[in-house]
Amino acid sequence: MSEREPTDYQSGPLRLLWWLVVCQRARVATGAVLGTLWMVGLALPPYLLSRAIDDGLRAHDMPALAWWTLAILGAGVANAGLAVARHRTMTKVRMDASFRIARTTANHAAYLGATLARRTTAGEVAAIGMGDVRAIASSLTITGPGVGAVIAYVTVAVLLFSLSPLLALVILTGVPLLVVAVGPLLGRLYRVGADYRELQGVSTARLVDILTGLRILNGLGGKQHYIDRYRQDSQSLRHKGYRVGAVMSWLGALGTGLPALFLAAVTWLAARMAVDGTISIGDLVAVYGYVAMLVVPVSFFIEGANMLTHGIIAARRVIRLLAVTPDHTDTPTAADAPDRPETLRDPASGVEVQPGVLTALAGGRHGDAVAVVDRLGRFAESTAEWGGRRLDDIVLDQVRARIVLADNDAALFTGTVREVVAGRREPDDGKIEAAVRAAAATDVLEALPGGLDSMITAQGRNLSGGQRQRLRLARALYAEPQILLAVEPTSAVDTHTEAVIATRLRLARTGRTTVVTTTSPLVLEQADVVEYLVDGRVAARGTHHELLATEPGYRALVSRDADEKALR
Repeated sequence: MSEREPTDYQSGPLRLLWWLVVCQRARVATGAVLGTLWMVGLALPPYLLSRAIDDGLRAHDMPALAWWTLAILGAGVANAGLAVARHRTMTKVRMDASFRIARTTANHAAYLGATLARRTTAGEVAAIGMGDVRAIASSLTITGPGVGAVIAYVTVAVLLFSLSPLLALVILTGVPLLVVAVGPLLGRLYRVGADYRELQGVSTARLVDILTGLRILNGLGGKQHYIDRYRQDSQSLRHKGYRVGAVMSWLGALGTGLPALFLAAVTWLAARMAVDGTISIGDLVAVYGYVAMLVVPVSFFIEGANMLTHGIIAARRVIRLLAVTPDHTDTPTAADAPDRPETLRDPASGVEVQPGVLTALAGGRHGDAVAVVDRLGRFAESTAEWGGRRLDDIVLDQVRARIVLADNDAALFTGTVREVVAGRREPDDGKIEAAVRAAAATDVLEALPGGLDSMITAQGRNLSGGQRQRLRLARALYAEPQILLAVEPTSAVDTHTEAVIATRLRLARTGRTTVVTTTSPLVLEQADVVEYLVDGRVAARGTHHELLATEPGYRALVSRDADEKALR
């Protein structure tokens, strides 16, 4: 099966749980064996105790009593060892399942890329990581003690049949009735648990939105409004949680109380039989021990059903995420990318990017240029071409490897500066420092206490907007893509820094295809070709100075940008 995701998750949550079992079948089998031996071993002391009473105490045979006592001690020690081994094995089973689900969801999220943000929320993904992974892993406990509980139940029934068919019949019919009695509660738990989990995802998403947008909310003065909405969601979640807790409290009470009542009823019946002489005193003690031991598997039947219910709810949420498909996938006839530099064209706008040159896209509407690079980077449906072949007919992984889109919304993940700039490539300090210098971000390193070892928080919140922008550009330059598409790479810096970036960007990308969207005259002057966009279409093409001389609209656009920079 794929490491990215189960190949047949569409068949339902139980199939997802089965996939987790199959992935570690040997360990699960070991846990089932140990769980069975441990739980069946709980029935051994009552039998040994009955022999000690009948063969030792009643017969006044002290050697026999001593031997049976040692046997009880040995059985206890052996069962303690089995309990330790079972617990360790099942802990490994749960941990493996947790890591496997976490890795599967993370890999799928990475596979979806930009699609993820459009199809689900960060809060939903976070809720899966915080709660669903644990619930799914816990449900696999039924593969160990759960199997053992069934076998132990059958074993005790057989032992009781050898003493009294009536007692065996009571056990065989009574225990299933106890489990059936809690069935309606399990159904209710599934319903209220599913509602709770839905609302939990909404609440978590709201919290993530508040935390990620705290600076903006502080500036706009809308923080309290979002906090009030989060408070309302939290109160609704609390009320849903009370409903879940009420059902679980009944399950817990019945899981403990019903087996105790059953134990009392069977013990009373066995005591009557002992008085009548149908069974011996030792057999009565054994029956009491057997039934007391049955409290463990019966309680686990109920607890296991509870864990499985939560696991199914969580698995449905994971499946919902895994069922999301990327907006852009390879066609069956997808071909390899061009093996040499080729022209990149966007028929919708008329933009043509020649290989090996620095091309600038300038337009009065920022969105027009962004739409072009989205199409050229295959992040939007289009008829864009690369080397005469439609871009969406080229293997997507090769497109992503050779064409890099660097925009100002790109995430900066937590890590050192070295890790942030290196991205997917192996870090090379010399090349990283060169990329940082090309992005005019040397002062960022100097301002941080540890240089390349300095930690960058999530989304670069410990940096200014200009520092984040330059680190993003340094990361794109370090990737050394065949084609670089940079969206407004100097929009958050001052004029002096902008001039430095424009010059160094040209030098760093000499001989390689580069596209920048900008209206800055400092950047446009460094471009080999400027494509002037009007209403999303190329209105003129030439050098910066040629367009200044021939296009009044372009001249006004560039002048306006210069005036805005001067006012900052």
